[in-house]
Amino acid sequence: MTTGRSEPQPLLIFGEVSKNYPDAESGRVTALSRLSFKLSPGEMVAVTGPSGSGKTTLLNLAGGLDRPSSGEILFKGKNVAEFDESELAGYRNAEIGFVFQEHRLLPQCDVLENVIIPRLPAAGRGQRGAESDAETRALELLASLGMERFARRFPNTLSGGERQRVAIARALINSPALILADEPTGALDKANTEALADLLFEVLTETGAALLLATHSEHLAAKTQRQIRLDGVNTD
Repeated sequence: MTTGRSEPQPLLIFGEVSKNYPDAESGRVTALSRLSFKLSPGEMVAVTGPSGSGKTTLLNLAGGLDRPSSGEILFKGKNVAEFDESELAGYRNAEIGFVFQEHRLLPQCDVLENVIIPRLPAAGRGQRGAESDAETRALELLASLGMERFARRFPNTLSGGERQRVAIARALINSPALILADEPTGALDKANTEALADLLFEVLTETGAALLLATHSEHLAAKTQRQIRLDGVNTD
């Protein structure tokens, strides 16, 4: 009797997903049309295509920031499109880490506080040791990104590349299964882009998180395991 190694269950499945938006002139704009793909645990995939092809829309749908017009989005076998608002909030906090082109750090908080912010719901529920554990985890992530010495600095004292490293640490603080990165190096120069990309892939390899990376950069996309190419011309 021969037994083969079973394939891992997909982490994320898009099944015939479409997203339409109302438009004053045409009545409807189609951002995505019947998109289907699967993402495996730990897999790193680039989402490429011209501006307006639906890259940001895809990430927003995967992250529960928007709902599809049709089709299904399965995460660990559960249909995200059917989650209520409370379930979506829990999904985004526990399972998803977001990295945007602009770092979106809070200027009134120092680096360590910015990284810990996604852990605050747990600490607020009075979980024993939650705040201490969050700080330990945050410092570990900052160290892995070469940012531990900046823990008590404020965002306005950091360079663009340093701020994005903090944003990556924040995205990873809850040990999410999936990182959604929307043009994370778009505002950086070539040297910082290369350094940040290498760090991002290194840290994700260590943590085992999967990645959906929206990017215009062919060089950055080539660092991933495969690409999802969107060729639409609608607004995303």
